[in-house]
Amino acid sequence: MKEKIMKLRTRKAAAKRIKVKKNVLSRKKAFKSHLMKTKNAKRCRRLSEPTLLHAADVKTFYRMLPYA
Repeated sequence: MKEKIMKLRTRKAAAKRIKVKKNVLSRKKAFKSHLMKTKNAKRCRRLSEPTLLHAADVKTFYRMLPYA
């Protein structure tokens, strides 16, 4: 009888926050949910753009997302 190999679990919190694109992990920027009157239009545009995940966190997030 063959042994069953357990499936790896995806961390749902990480999956909601990170998008996998080609060989890069991207995320949304913070500080765009409220108090928008004090921020100028250029700053709001910059906060809307996705950004890359920091190099120190990439290995950790690939462990959290085993099928990414």
